[in-house]
Amino acid sequence: MVRVIGVELDNNKKIVFALPKIYGIGLSLAKKICQEVKIDPTKTTKDLTPEEISRIEKFIENNFKVEGDLRREIKENIKRLIDIQSYVGIRHQKRLPVRGQRTRTNARTRKGPRKTVATGARRKAGGGKR
Repeated sequence: MVRVIGVELDNNKKIVFALPKIYGIGLSLAKKICQEVKIDPTKTTKDLTPEEISRIEKFIENNFKVEGDLRREIKENIKRLIDIQSYVGIRHQKRLPVRGQRTRTNARTRKGPRKTVATGARRKAGGGKR
């Protein structure tokens, strides 16, 4: 397995499809990286030379925030929003959808499984309205 910025990339995948395994790099960014570093995107990961791997690694380190740095920055941004009590920060704090989705129905991924609410004691046979 080829190791780039602390992430092991699959040997049998083409480099353009293996790079998105790195947090912060998607398919379009992987294509741009291959273009800038002048590596054939159809080349498999196991066929890369150590010199090509180091070129990819240096280019990513110099131009992008990835993995731990990116995760830390995102976490700090969310913490700042929570601290200043912005609307988005409050939504994060309450663990509700942040981007304007409806919550009356749906939003089960964010809210978790339904909490069943008890209806209280049943009315006695003769005690209710008729």
